[in-house]
Amino acid sequence: MMPYTAEISRANPSCFLFLIDQSGSMSDPFGAGEPNRRKADGVADAINRLLQNLVIKCTRDEGVRDYYHVGVIGYGATVGAAFGGALTGRELVPISEIANAPTRLEQRTRKIEDGVGGLVEQPVRFPIWFDPVANGGTPMCQALSRARSIVQEWVDAHPFCFPPIVINITDGEATDGDPTTAAEAIKSISTSDGNVLLFNVHISSQRAQPIEFPDNEGSLPDEYARLLFRMSSVMPDFMRDIVQREGIAVSGNTRGFVFNADIIAVIRFLDIGTRPSNLR
Repeated sequence: MMPYTAEISRANPSCFLFLIDQSGSMSDPFGAGEPNRRKADGVADAINRLLQNLVIKCTRDEGVRDYYHVGVIGYGATVGAAFGGALTGRELVPISEIANAPTRLEQRTRKIEDGVGGLVEQPVRFPIWFDPVANGGTPMCQALSRARSIVQEWVDAHPFCFPPIVINITDGEATDGDPTTAAEAIKSISTSDGNVLLFNVHISSQRAQPIEFPDNEGSLPDEYARLLFRMSSVMPDFMRDIVQREGIAVSGNTRGFVFNADIIAVIRFLDIGTRPSNLR
């Protein structure tokens, strides 16, 4: 495997592109972890929290540095950029602009230690850039093709960057054909530092345990799961090290893929999949 060691800097930024299934079935509840929560709502919260964490990661004394450009593409009744507010219609946005333009701030609560062994709820302001949608079919092939165009344009402009990472989050099979060819087209794009990485997260309505970061198809329950596995990139060495530190067995063929993910698995996957640490 090529190195995936390029410095990520303002002069040589990288990008993340999230493809979010917004089909009608995303209104169904998660099967495990939070069975009373709609999948669309859980994924929207996870993406908004991730964007907030990326802003924090890129913040220095003088402000937010544009180490990353980030895009969110939704696919359901339509396929297109999914940011709201001032960022509506934008496909890849510098992280400093994301920091400055949440659609709104919501009041949420979080539990913190009270200093005497208990927990108390504390109000926090939670920025929202991306709202849940659940409507229509699952045009995954169209979404992957759009992602290929966006990523190719990025790589043409940043040929020496840490390779872009595309993360596809879906709860069902594509309704517009076999996505294999479109997935391979994304993974065939490369910078001087390696090929573009395509990771896949399948969200479950079942109560089955997630299958996280497998290295072969043997444990996967059906052909659809095996298809998503084959679509997913082998993880770079440094990401496999992170997975291993999470207590998950890895090998040289461990892929960026989770099947039957509950919301906890989605959040863990997004954290691992967006953790290149070589910022300068």
